[in-house]
Amino acid sequence: MAPTIPAVLDRRSLNRALLQRQLLLRRAALPAADALEHLVGQQAQAPAPPYVGLWTRLDGFAADDLATLIEERAAVRLVLQRGTIHLVTARDALTLRPVLAGALERTLTSAFGRKLTGLDHAEVASLGRRLVEEQPLTLGNLGGRLAERWPQRDAFALANTVRALVPLVQVPPRGLWGRGGPAAHTTAEAWLGRPQDTDAGPDALVARYLAAFGPATVQDMQTWSGMTRLAAVFQRLRTALRTFRDEQGRELFDVPDGPLPDADTPAPVRFLPEFDNILLSHADRGRILTDTQRRLVFTRNGLIKSTVLVDGFVRGVWRIDRAGGTGGGTARLVIEPFGDLARRERAALAAEGERLLAFAAAGATVLDLCFENAT
Repeated sequence: MAPTIPAVLDRRSLNRALLQRQLLLRRAALPAADALEHLVGQQAQAPAPPYVGLWTRLDGFAADDLATLIEERAAVRLVLQRGTIHLVTARDALTLRPVLAGALERTLTSAFGRKLTGLDHAEVASLGRRLVEEQPLTLGNLGGRLAERWPQRDAFALANTVRALVPLVQVPPRGLWGRGGPAAHTTAEAWLGRPQDTDAGPDALVARYLAAFGPATVQDMQTWSGMTRLAAVFQRLRTALRTFRDEQGRELFDVPDGPLPDADTPAPVRFLPEFDNILLSHADRGRILTDTQRRLVFTRNGLIKSTVLVDGFVRGVWRIDRAGGTGGGTARLVIEPFGDLARRERAALAAEGERLLAFAAAGATVLDLCFENAT
């Protein structure tokens, strides 16, 4: 007999559902491309976080698994949800970008509205497309080239007009593990050799979001995607979804087959990278961290620190300090807990931390780990 699912889901129930759907209750035996599609991409403001994000989620993941996808143009980095850089499969780049186009254009207006007043956005986008398809350009170089045509305009605003209106992907070596390179852009169509899916609508994206992050409210998906006015979409899809309430009485939507583990399901310790989407994809982030913890993780200059999960919830931050250069030297994993940890919790973090060091700092000649008090 199947277990009875309560109509009201408490914080721990939502936490365990999120962890399972985010592949954090147990590492999944999935290829990197399949995991990227299930997770609807990995936020990639910096090159390294998607690698750590997949390492912590996938059984046997190696950095080359993802780097090869990027080199072979099976995965790309481009602006998507919330107007931020995401690493997604080539298929998702062409499918998701048109769905999010309106949200990205609104982001442009809110960020650069006054600097773009009276400017023909379509003309800027057209010239920008031609320039980056002739040769991949950084945003700085693109802005400089566009300023030759519009010398009285802000070059950075011009470049971002193109980035908001044209699907620009960052080409390798940017995004490759252990390698550096400028964030040079060309269009997704030129890089991938095929057009965007212009027939894409929001319905499929709702189901994918819920499968990876649900159960969730309409506002949660709007926070994750940057889209607005999704209530009508959820209403149209209501008969194909199931619904619950959270402890505050808010309506939660879910896909019919979304897993809902028992609230007491054990959750192993996990190390999450900077900008991990699990921290950014709900209007109410209470299912994963408290408001107090959020102020310790989200910095004033827009960074989101790497975090540790203990019993499924954020309990601290971490970083790797390097000394002696990248070709050897020392790598020290510093774990900063938010408060006291039980002895078994510290031991579990230390053991998982050693595995993280072996992955993320494999080139170091000395590996070290310590606990510090968070500030």
